[in-house]
Amino acid sequence: MATPASDAGPARDAEQEEVADPRRWRILGVSLVVGFMSLLDVSIVNVAIPSMQEGLSTSAGTIQWVVSGYALTFGLTLVAGGRLGDAFGRRRLMLIGLAGFIVSSAAVGLAPNAALVVLARLAQGATAGLLTPQNSGLIQQLFRGRERARAFGMFGFTVSSASALGPVLGGLIIAAAGEDDGWRWLFLINVPIGLVAMVAVARLVPRREPGAARDPANRIDVPGALLLGATVLCLLYPVVRLEGGERLPLVLLAGVPLFTWAFVAWERHLTRTGHAPLLDLALLRELPGYVNGLAVGALYFTGFTGVLLVVSVHLQGDLGYTPLMAGLLLMPFAVGSAVAAPVAGRLVSDVGRRITVIALVVMMTGVAALALLAPHADPLWPVAVPALLVAGLGGGAVISPNLTLTLTDVPPRMGGAAGGALQTGQRIGSAIGAALLMTVYELTRDSASSTTALTAALVTALVVLSVALAMSLLSLRQERRQSRSTGAATTPSDA
Repeated sequence: MATPASDAGPARDAEQEEVADPRRWRILGVSLVVGFMSLLDVSIVNVAIPSMQEGLSTSAGTIQWVVSGYALTFGLTLVAGGRLGDAFGRRRLMLIGLAGFIVSSAAVGLAPNAALVVLARLAQGATAGLLTPQNSGLIQQLFRGRERARAFGMFGFTVSSASALGPVLGGLIIAAAGEDDGWRWLFLINVPIGLVAMVAVARLVPRREPGAARDPANRIDVPGALLLGATVLCLLYPVVRLEGGERLPLVLLAGVPLFTWAFVAWERHLTRTGHAPLLDLALLRELPGYVNGLAVGALYFTGFTGVLLVVSVHLQGDLGYTPLMAGLLLMPFAVGSAVAAPVAGRLVSDVGRRITVIALVVMMTGVAALALLAPHADPLWPVAVPALLVAGLGGGAVISPNLTLTLTDVPPRMGGAAGGALQTGQRIGSAIGAALLMTVYELTRDSASSTTALTAALVTALVVLSVALAMSLLSLRQERRQSRSTGAATTPSDA
Protein backbone atom coordinates (compact mmCIF):
# COMPACT_ATOMS: atom_id res chain seq x y z
CA MET A 1 0.00 0.00 0.00
CA ALA A 2 2.99 2.29 0.52
CA THR A 3 3.92 2.48 -3.14
CA PRO A 4 0.61 3.85 -4.45
CA ALA A 5 0.54 6.37 -1.66
CA SER A 6 3.99 7.59 -2.45
CA ASP A 7 3.15 7.76 -6.13
CA ALA A 8 -0.03 9.68 -5.46
CA GLY A 9 1.66 12.21 -3.21
CA PRO A 10 3.73 13.96 -5.87
CA ALA A 11 0.76 13.94 -8.22
CA ARG A 12 -1.35 15.67 -5.61
CA ASP A 13 1.43 18.13 -4.85
CA ALA A 14 1.79 18.96 -8.54
CA GLU A 15 -1.96 19.42 -8.83
CA GLN A 16 -2.00 21.76 -5.85
CA GLU A 17 0.83 23.82 -7.33
CA GLU A 18 -1.21 24.21 -10.50
CA VAL A 19 -4.31 25.16 -8.51
CA ALA A 20 -2.39 27.69 -6.43
CA ASP A 21 -1.61 29.96 -9.39
CA PRO A 22 -1.67 33.38 -7.71
CA ARG A 23 -3.23 34.92 -10.82
CA ARG A 24 -6.14 32.48 -10.98
CA TRP A 25 -8.85 34.96 -9.98
CA ARG A 26 -7.60 37.54 -12.48
CA ILE A 27 -7.47 34.85 -15.17
CA LEU A 28 -11.04 33.90 -14.28
CA GLY A 29 -12.10 37.55 -14.51
CA VAL A 30 -10.69 37.90 -18.03
CA SER A 31 -12.25 34.58 -19.06
CA LEU A 32 -15.67 35.63 -17.75
CA VAL A 33 -15.54 38.93 -19.64
CA VAL A 34 -14.93 36.96 -22.84
CA GLY A 35 -17.70 34.52 -21.96
CA PHE A 36 -20.11 37.34 -21.13
CA MET A 37 -19.46 38.99 -24.51
CA SER A 38 -20.12 35.81 -26.51
CA LEU A 39 -23.21 34.83 -24.50
CA LEU A 40 -24.61 38.37 -24.56
CA ASP A 41 -24.85 38.21 -28.35
CA VAL A 42 -27.40 35.39 -28.04
CA SER A 43 -30.06 37.62 -26.49
CA ILE A 44 -29.00 41.20 -27.21
CA VAL A 45 -30.59 41.11 -30.68
CA ASN A 46 -34.04 40.17 -29.34
CA VAL A 47 -35.06 43.82 -28.95
CA ALA A 48 -33.42 44.79 -32.26
CA ILE A 49 -35.45 42.54 -34.59
CA PRO A 50 -37.99 45.24 -35.65
CA SER A 51 -35.34 47.92 -36.30
CA MET A 52 -33.08 45.45 -38.15
CA GLN A 53 -35.91 44.39 -40.41
CA GLU A 54 -36.76 48.00 -41.22
CA GLY A 55 -33.14 49.14 -41.59
CA LEU A 56 -32.23 46.28 -43.95
CA SER A 57 -35.57 46.33 -45.80
CA THR A 58 -35.92 42.58 -45.58
CA SER A 59 -38.41 39.92 -44.46
CA ALA A 60 -39.06 38.69 -40.93
CA GLY A 61 -37.86 35.23 -41.97
CA THR A 62 -34.46 36.58 -43.03
CA ILE A 63 -34.05 38.58 -39.84
CA GLN A 64 -34.95 35.48 -37.82
CA TRP A 65 -31.74 33.94 -39.18
CA VAL A 66 -29.78 36.70 -37.44
CA VAL A 67 -31.04 35.25 -34.15
CA SER A 68 -31.27 31.57 -35.08
CA GLY A 69 -28.11 31.33 -37.18
CA TYR A 70 -25.96 32.45 -34.27
CA ALA A 71 -27.53 29.85 -31.99
CA LEU A 72 -27.11 27.15 -34.66
CA THR A 73 -23.37 27.58 -35.30
CA PHE A 74 -22.73 28.32 -31.62
CA GLY A 75 -24.22 24.94 -30.69
CA LEU A 76 -22.37 23.14 -33.49
CA THR A 77 -18.87 24.15 -32.32
CA LEU A 78 -19.15 24.05 -28.51
CA VAL A 79 -17.98 20.48 -27.82
CA ALA A 80 -15.30 20.57 -30.52
CA GLY A 81 -14.13 23.95 -29.17
CA GLY A 82 -13.93 22.55 -25.66
CA ARG A 83 -11.97 19.50 -26.81
CA LEU A 84 -9.58 21.66 -28.84
CA GLY A 85 -8.97 23.71 -25.71
CA ASP A 86 -8.28 20.52 -23.73
CA ALA A 87 -5.81 19.37 -26.38
CA PHE A 88 -4.06 22.54 -27.58
CA GLY A 89 -4.44 24.89 -24.63
CA ARG A 90 -7.09 27.35 -23.48
CA ARG A 91 -4.92 30.38 -24.23
CA ARG A 92 -4.46 29.47 -27.90
CA LEU A 93 -8.16 28.70 -28.44
CA MET A 94 -9.23 31.90 -26.69
CA LEU A 95 -6.94 34.01 -28.86
CA ILE A 96 -8.08 32.29 -32.07
CA GLY A 97 -11.72 32.50 -31.05
CA LEU A 98 -11.43 36.17 -30.04
CA ALA A 99 -9.78 37.10 -33.31
CA GLY A 100 -12.59 35.43 -35.25
CA PHE A 101 -15.27 36.92 -33.00
CA ILE A 102 -13.91 40.46 -33.42
CA VAL A 103 -13.68 40.20 -37.21
CA SER A 104 -17.14 38.64 -37.59
CA SER A 105 -18.71 41.19 -35.20
CA ALA A 106 -17.27 44.02 -37.29
CA ALA A 107 -18.57 42.30 -40.43
CA VAL A 108 -22.11 42.11 -39.01
CA GLY A 109 -22.06 45.77 -37.97
CA LEU A 110 -20.72 47.02 -41.31
CA ALA A 111 -22.58 44.63 -43.67
CA PRO A 112 -24.48 46.53 -46.42
CA ASN A 113 -27.27 43.97 -46.84
CA ALA A 114 -29.17 41.26 -45.01
CA ALA A 115 -27.42 38.32 -46.73
CA LEU A 116 -24.00 39.45 -45.51
CA VAL A 117 -25.38 40.14 -42.04
CA VAL A 118 -26.62 36.54 -41.80
CA LEU A 119 -23.33 35.06 -43.11
CA ALA A 120 -21.26 37.12 -40.70
CA ARG A 121 -23.61 36.20 -37.87
CA LEU A 122 -23.10 32.48 -38.64
CA ALA A 123 -19.32 33.00 -38.43
CA GLN A 124 -19.75 34.94 -35.19
CA GLY A 125 -21.68 32.07 -33.61
CA ALA A 126 -19.04 29.53 -34.67
CA THR A 127 -16.23 31.56 -33.07
CA ALA A 128 -18.31 32.04 -29.90
CA GLY A 129 -18.52 28.25 -29.69
CA LEU A 130 -14.72 28.13 -29.56
CA LEU A 131 -14.61 30.70 -26.75
CA THR A 132 -17.32 29.72 -24.28
CA PRO A 133 -16.20 26.21 -23.21
CA GLN A 134 -12.78 27.56 -22.24
CA ASN A 135 -14.45 29.13 -19.17
CA SER A 136 -15.41 25.80 -17.61
CA GLY A 137 -12.10 24.28 -18.74
CA LEU A 138 -10.09 26.98 -16.97
CA ILE A 139 -12.16 26.61 -13.80
CA GLN A 140 -11.53 22.85 -13.82
CA GLN A 141 -7.82 23.49 -14.33
CA LEU A 142 -7.22 26.27 -11.81
CA PHE A 143 -9.64 25.66 -8.91
CA ARG A 144 -10.54 22.89 -6.46
CA GLY A 145 -13.04 22.35 -3.64
CA ARG A 146 -14.93 25.39 -2.36
CA GLU A 147 -12.91 27.72 -4.57
CA ARG A 148 -14.15 25.78 -7.60
CA ALA A 149 -17.74 26.12 -6.38
CA ARG A 150 -17.24 29.90 -6.00
CA ALA A 151 -15.69 30.10 -9.46
CA PHE A 152 -18.59 28.18 -10.99
CA GLY A 153 -20.92 30.50 -9.10
CA MET A 154 -19.30 33.45 -10.87
CA PHE A 155 -19.56 31.62 -14.18
CA GLY A 156 -23.23 30.90 -13.53
CA PHE A 157 -23.72 34.58 -12.73
CA THR A 158 -22.09 35.41 -16.08
CA VAL A 159 -24.35 33.01 -18.00
CA SER A 160 -27.58 34.16 -16.36
CA SER A 161 -26.76 37.87 -16.38
CA ALA A 162 -25.63 37.80 -20.03
CA SER A 163 -28.90 36.19 -21.06
CA ALA A 164 -31.02 38.51 -18.93
CA LEU A 165 -29.12 41.75 -19.58
CA GLY A 166 -29.07 41.30 -23.36
CA PRO A 167 -32.45 42.94 -24.00
CA VAL A 168 -31.68 45.76 -21.53
CA LEU A 169 -28.32 46.63 -23.06
CA GLY A 170 -29.71 46.21 -26.56
CA GLY A 171 -32.48 48.68 -25.82
CA LEU A 172 -30.05 51.21 -24.30
CA ILE A 173 -27.64 51.02 -27.25
CA ILE A 174 -30.41 51.39 -29.85
CA ALA A 175 -31.90 54.33 -27.92
CA ALA A 176 -28.49 56.04 -27.79
CA ALA A 177 -27.46 55.35 -31.41
CA GLY A 178 -30.86 55.77 -33.05
CA GLU A 179 -33.56 53.43 -34.36
CA ASP A 180 -32.31 53.28 -37.97
CA ASP A 181 -28.71 52.08 -37.58
CA GLY A 182 -28.45 51.70 -33.82
CA TRP A 183 -28.64 47.93 -34.15
CA ARG A 184 -25.22 47.93 -35.85
CA TRP A 185 -23.61 49.13 -32.63
CA LEU A 186 -24.83 46.01 -30.86
CA PHE A 187 -22.09 44.21 -32.82
CA LEU A 188 -19.49 46.94 -33.37
CA ILE A 189 -19.12 47.44 -29.61
CA ASN A 190 -17.56 43.94 -29.46
CA VAL A 191 -14.53 45.18 -31.41
CA PRO A 192 -12.86 47.42 -28.77
CA ILE A 193 -13.90 45.11 -25.92
CA GLY A 194 -12.55 42.10 -27.79
CA LEU A 195 -9.21 43.78 -28.54
CA VAL A 196 -8.68 44.66 -24.87
CA ALA A 197 -9.66 41.09 -23.91
CA MET A 198 -7.11 39.66 -26.37
CA VAL A 199 -4.30 41.62 -24.70
CA ALA A 200 -5.43 40.42 -21.26
CA VAL A 201 -5.69 36.78 -22.40
CA ALA A 202 -2.22 36.92 -23.98
CA ARG A 203 -0.73 38.30 -20.75
CA LEU A 204 -2.58 36.26 -18.12
CA VAL A 205 -3.89 32.92 -19.36
CA PRO A 206 -1.19 30.25 -18.96
CA ARG A 207 0.27 28.44 -21.94
CA ARG A 208 -0.10 24.66 -22.14
CA GLU A 209 2.72 22.58 -20.74
CA PRO A 210 5.73 21.74 -22.95
CA GLY A 211 5.40 18.33 -24.58
CA ALA A 212 1.58 18.35 -24.44
CA ALA A 213 1.43 18.33 -28.24
CA ARG A 214 3.05 14.89 -28.30
CA ASP A 215 0.62 13.40 -25.76
CA PRO A 216 -1.61 10.81 -27.54
CA ALA A 217 -4.50 11.91 -25.31
CA ASN A 218 -4.43 15.28 -27.09
CA ARG A 219 -5.20 13.91 -30.54
CA ILE A 220 -8.44 15.28 -31.90
CA ASP A 221 -11.23 12.85 -32.72
CA VAL A 222 -12.28 14.37 -36.06
CA PRO A 223 -14.85 11.66 -37.01
CA GLY A 224 -16.44 12.00 -33.57
CA ALA A 225 -16.63 15.78 -33.93
CA LEU A 226 -18.28 15.41 -37.36
CA LEU A 227 -20.80 12.85 -36.10
CA LEU A 228 -21.71 14.97 -33.07
CA GLY A 229 -21.94 18.04 -35.31
CA ALA A 230 -24.31 16.19 -37.63
CA THR A 231 -26.46 15.20 -34.64
CA VAL A 232 -26.68 18.78 -33.37
CA LEU A 233 -27.33 20.11 -36.88
CA CYS A 234 -30.21 17.65 -37.47
CA LEU A 235 -31.75 18.78 -34.20
CA LEU A 236 -31.10 22.52 -34.27
CA TYR A 237 -31.65 23.33 -37.95
CA PRO A 238 -35.31 22.16 -38.06
CA VAL A 239 -35.95 23.97 -34.79
CA VAL A 240 -34.58 27.32 -35.95
CA ARG A 241 -36.42 27.02 -39.28
CA LEU A 242 -39.63 26.26 -37.42
CA GLU A 243 -39.41 29.78 -35.97
CA GLY A 244 -39.61 31.08 -39.55
CA GLY A 245 -42.67 28.95 -40.28
CA GLU A 246 -40.94 26.23 -42.33
CA ARG A 247 -42.04 22.63 -41.73
CA LEU A 248 -40.07 20.69 -44.38
CA PRO A 249 -36.73 20.76 -42.46
CA LEU A 250 -38.45 18.74 -39.70
CA VAL A 251 -37.62 15.60 -41.73
CA LEU A 252 -34.00 16.09 -40.62
CA LEU A 253 -35.05 15.11 -37.09
CA ALA A 254 -34.96 11.51 -38.31
CA GLY A 255 -31.18 11.87 -38.49
CA VAL A 256 -30.86 12.64 -34.76
CA PRO A 257 -31.13 9.03 -33.47
CA LEU A 258 -29.08 7.72 -36.40
CA PHE A 259 -26.14 10.09 -35.88
CA THR A 260 -26.41 9.76 -32.09
CA TRP A 261 -26.07 5.99 -32.35
CA ALA A 262 -23.13 6.35 -34.75
CA PHE A 263 -21.42 8.87 -32.44
CA VAL A 264 -21.82 6.69 -29.34
CA ALA A 265 -20.63 3.58 -31.21
CA TRP A 266 -17.56 5.42 -32.54
CA GLU A 267 -16.64 6.88 -29.13
CA ARG A 268 -16.91 3.44 -27.52
CA HIS A 269 -14.73 1.98 -30.27
CA LEU A 270 -12.04 4.61 -29.65
CA THR A 271 -12.13 3.94 -25.91
CA ARG A 272 -11.80 0.16 -26.40
CA THR A 273 -8.84 0.58 -28.76
CA GLY A 274 -7.01 2.97 -26.43
CA HIS A 275 -7.47 6.13 -28.50
CA ALA A 276 -8.63 9.50 -27.18
CA PRO A 277 -12.38 10.09 -27.81
CA LEU A 278 -14.04 13.46 -28.25
CA LEU A 279 -16.06 12.69 -25.11
CA ASP A 280 -15.20 9.81 -22.77
CA LEU A 281 -18.80 8.61 -22.46
CA ALA A 282 -18.00 5.88 -19.93
CA LEU A 283 -16.26 8.35 -17.62
CA LEU A 284 -19.02 10.93 -17.88
CA ARG A 285 -21.66 8.28 -17.28
CA GLU A 286 -19.90 7.24 -14.07
CA LEU A 287 -19.66 10.79 -12.74
CA PRO A 288 -22.34 11.58 -10.15
CA GLY A 289 -25.14 13.61 -11.65
CA TYR A 290 -23.51 14.52 -14.97
CA VAL A 291 -26.27 13.22 -17.26
CA ASN A 292 -28.98 14.51 -14.94
CA GLY A 293 -27.31 17.92 -14.72
CA LEU A 294 -27.09 18.03 -18.51
CA ALA A 295 -30.85 17.41 -18.73
CA VAL A 296 -31.70 19.96 -16.03
CA GLY A 297 -29.61 22.63 -17.76
CA ALA A 298 -31.15 21.97 -21.18
CA LEU A 299 -34.71 21.98 -19.82
CA TYR A 300 -34.14 25.13 -17.77
CA PHE A 301 -32.84 27.01 -20.81
CA THR A 302 -35.76 25.71 -22.87
CA GLY A 303 -38.17 27.36 -20.45
CA PHE A 304 -36.34 30.51 -19.44
CA THR A 305 -35.03 31.69 -22.85
CA GLY A 306 -38.46 31.46 -24.44
CA VAL A 307 -40.04 33.46 -21.61
CA LEU A 308 -37.76 36.47 -22.14
CA LEU A 309 -38.17 36.35 -25.92
CA VAL A 310 -41.98 36.11 -25.85
CA VAL A 311 -42.33 38.89 -23.27
CA SER A 312 -40.02 41.11 -25.35
CA VAL A 313 -41.99 40.47 -28.56
CA HIS A 314 -45.30 41.03 -26.75
CA LEU A 315 -44.15 44.34 -25.29
CA GLN A 316 -42.89 45.72 -28.61
CA GLY A 317 -45.21 44.11 -31.13
CA ASP A 318 -48.50 44.27 -29.25
CA LEU A 319 -48.15 46.93 -26.57
CA GLY A 320 -46.07 49.41 -28.59
CA TYR A 321 -43.07 49.59 -26.25
CA THR A 322 -39.79 50.92 -27.62
CA PRO A 323 -36.71 48.64 -27.44
CA LEU A 324 -35.46 50.65 -24.45
CA MET A 325 -38.78 50.44 -22.60
CA ALA A 326 -38.99 46.69 -23.25
CA GLY A 327 -35.43 46.19 -22.06
CA LEU A 328 -36.03 48.19 -18.87
CA LEU A 329 -39.19 46.22 -18.07
CA LEU A 330 -37.19 42.99 -18.37
CA MET A 331 -34.42 44.38 -16.14
CA PRO A 332 -35.87 43.00 -12.85
CA PHE A 333 -35.16 39.49 -14.13
CA ALA A 334 -31.53 40.48 -14.72
CA VAL A 335 -31.28 42.09 -11.27
CA GLY A 336 -32.70 39.00 -9.58
CA SER A 337 -30.31 36.74 -11.48
CA ALA A 338 -27.33 38.95 -10.63
CA VAL A 339 -28.18 38.83 -6.91
CA ALA A 340 -28.96 35.10 -6.70
CA ALA A 341 -26.24 33.52 -8.85
CA PRO A 342 -23.14 34.30 -6.73
CA VAL A 343 -25.03 33.57 -3.48
CA ALA A 344 -26.13 30.19 -4.83
CA GLY A 345 -22.57 29.48 -5.95
CA ARG A 346 -21.31 29.95 -2.39
CA LEU A 347 -24.10 27.89 -0.82
CA VAL A 348 -24.04 24.88 -3.14
CA SER A 349 -21.06 23.25 -1.36
CA ASP A 350 -23.16 22.97 1.81
CA VAL A 351 -26.70 22.64 0.47
CA GLY A 352 -26.13 20.45 -2.60
CA ARG A 353 -28.94 19.65 -5.04
CA ARG A 354 -31.63 21.08 -2.73
CA ILE A 355 -30.73 24.58 -3.83
CA THR A 356 -31.54 23.76 -7.47
CA VAL A 357 -34.94 22.37 -6.47
CA ILE A 358 -35.75 25.43 -4.37
CA ALA A 359 -34.55 27.79 -7.11
CA LEU A 360 -36.72 26.14 -9.77
CA VAL A 361 -39.78 26.41 -7.50
CA VAL A 362 -39.08 30.13 -6.92
CA MET A 363 -38.63 30.79 -10.64
CA MET A 364 -41.82 28.91 -11.53
CA THR A 365 -43.68 30.97 -8.91
CA GLY A 366 -42.62 34.19 -10.65
CA VAL A 367 -43.56 32.91 -14.11
CA ALA A 368 -46.91 31.60 -12.83
CA ALA A 369 -47.68 34.97 -11.21
CA LEU A 370 -47.00 36.75 -14.50
CA ALA A 371 -49.17 34.26 -16.42
CA LEU A 372 -52.07 34.66 -13.99
CA LEU A 373 -51.96 38.42 -13.43
CA ALA A 374 -50.83 39.82 -16.81
CA PRO A 375 -54.28 39.44 -18.50
CA HIS A 376 -55.84 41.67 -15.84
CA ALA A 377 -53.07 44.28 -15.54
CA ASP A 378 -53.29 47.69 -17.20
CA PRO A 379 -50.62 48.98 -17.16
CA LEU A 380 -48.52 45.83 -17.14
CA TRP A 381 -45.44 47.00 -15.25
CA PRO A 382 -46.85 46.86 -11.66
CA VAL A 383 -47.39 43.12 -12.18
CA ALA A 384 -44.42 42.38 -14.44
CA VAL A 385 -41.72 43.99 -12.27
CA PRO A 386 -42.22 41.91 -9.07
CA ALA A 387 -43.05 38.73 -11.01
CA LEU A 388 -39.92 38.99 -13.16
CA LEU A 389 -37.81 39.85 -10.10
CA VAL A 390 -38.96 36.65 -8.35
CA ALA A 391 -38.40 34.63 -11.54
CA GLY A 392 -34.91 36.13 -11.85
CA LEU A 393 -34.02 35.28 -8.25
CA GLY A 394 -34.99 31.68 -8.91
CA GLY A 395 -33.38 31.53 -12.34
CA GLY A 396 -30.06 32.95 -11.18
CA ALA A 397 -29.86 30.30 -8.47
CA VAL A 398 -30.40 27.44 -10.95
CA ILE A 399 -27.42 27.88 -13.27
CA SER A 400 -24.52 28.22 -10.80
CA PRO A 401 -25.33 25.17 -8.64
CA ASN A 402 -26.18 23.04 -11.66
CA LEU A 403 -22.82 23.88 -13.27
CA THR A 404 -20.96 23.12 -10.04
CA LEU A 405 -22.77 19.85 -9.31
CA THR A 406 -22.53 18.66 -12.91
CA LEU A 407 -18.85 19.44 -13.54
CA THR A 408 -17.26 19.25 -10.09
CA ASP A 409 -15.82 15.73 -10.56
CA VAL A 410 -14.84 16.09 -14.22
CA PRO A 411 -11.04 15.78 -14.54
CA PRO A 412 -9.24 18.85 -15.94
CA ARG A 413 -8.16 16.95 -19.08
CA MET A 414 -11.86 16.73 -20.05
CA GLY A 415 -13.03 20.02 -18.54
CA GLY A 416 -13.46 21.82 -21.87
CA ALA A 417 -15.23 18.98 -23.69
CA ALA A 418 -17.53 18.17 -20.76
CA GLY A 419 -18.34 21.85 -20.26
CA GLY A 420 -18.90 22.21 -24.00
CA ALA A 421 -21.38 19.31 -23.94
CA LEU A 422 -23.23 20.92 -21.03
CA GLN A 423 -23.42 24.23 -22.85
CA THR A 424 -24.47 22.51 -26.07
CA GLY A 425 -27.47 21.23 -24.14
CA GLN A 426 -28.16 24.79 -23.02
CA ARG A 427 -27.93 26.13 -26.59
CA ILE A 428 -30.22 23.38 -27.87
CA GLY A 429 -32.63 24.16 -25.05
CA SER A 430 -32.52 27.88 -25.88
CA ALA A 431 -33.28 27.23 -29.55
CA ILE A 432 -36.09 24.79 -28.82
CA GLY A 433 -37.55 27.07 -26.16
CA ALA A 434 -37.55 30.11 -28.44
CA ALA A 435 -39.19 28.14 -31.26
CA LEU A 436 -41.71 26.40 -29.00
CA LEU A 437 -42.91 29.43 -27.07
CA MET A 438 -42.98 31.73 -30.10
CA THR A 439 -44.99 29.13 -32.04
CA VAL A 440 -47.50 28.83 -29.17
CA TYR A 441 -47.65 32.62 -28.88
CA GLU A 442 -48.23 33.25 -32.60
CA LEU A 443 -50.77 30.45 -33.07
CA THR A 444 -52.76 31.57 -30.01
CA ARG A 445 -52.60 35.23 -31.04
CA ASP A 446 -54.05 34.34 -34.46
CA SER A 447 -57.09 32.75 -32.83
CA ALA A 448 -57.39 34.86 -29.66
CA SER A 449 -55.99 38.03 -28.09
CA SER A 450 -52.31 38.82 -27.63
CA THR A 451 -52.76 38.73 -23.85
CA THR A 452 -54.18 35.20 -24.06
CA ALA A 453 -51.25 34.28 -26.31
CA LEU A 454 -48.79 35.54 -23.68
CA THR A 455 -50.50 33.47 -21.00
CA ALA A 456 -50.46 30.34 -23.20
CA ALA A 457 -46.74 30.75 -23.90
CA LEU A 458 -45.94 31.25 -20.20
CA VAL A 459 -47.97 28.16 -19.23
CA THR A 460 -46.01 26.19 -21.84
CA ALA A 461 -42.78 27.40 -20.22
CA LEU A 462 -44.08 26.25 -16.82
CA VAL A 463 -44.70 22.77 -18.20
CA VAL A 464 -41.09 22.58 -19.43
CA LEU A 465 -39.73 23.93 -16.15
CA SER A 466 -41.78 21.38 -14.22
CA VAL A 467 -39.93 18.61 -16.08
CA ALA A 468 -36.62 20.25 -15.07
CA LEU A 469 -37.92 20.31 -11.48
CA ALA A 470 -38.79 16.60 -11.66
CA MET A 471 -35.26 15.82 -12.90
CA SER A 472 -33.78 17.84 -10.03
CA LEU A 473 -35.95 16.02 -7.49
CA LEU A 474 -34.80 12.70 -8.94
CA SER A 475 -31.18 13.78 -8.61
CA LEU A 476 -31.78 14.96 -5.04
CA ARG A 477 -33.25 11.61 -4.17
CA GLN A 478 -30.22 9.83 -5.64
CA GLU A 479 -27.93 12.18 -3.70
CA ARG A 480 -29.67 11.35 -0.42
CA ARG A 481 -29.67 7.61 -1.17
CA GLN A 482 -25.94 7.74 -1.87
CA SER A 483 -25.40 9.75 1.32
CA ARG A 484 -27.24 7.12 3.40
CA SER A 485 -25.37 4.25 1.77
CA THR A 486 -21.97 5.79 2.51
CA GLY A 487 -22.99 6.86 6.01
CA ALA A 488 -21.87 10.43 5.44
CA ALA A 489 -23.25 13.49 3.76
CA THR A 490 -21.98 14.00 0.22
CA THR A 491 -21.14 17.51 -0.86
CA PRO A 492 -19.33 18.89 -3.89
CA SER A 493 -16.43 19.98 -1.65
CA ASP A 494 -15.93 16.39 -0.45
CA ALA A 495 -15.05 15.41 -4.01
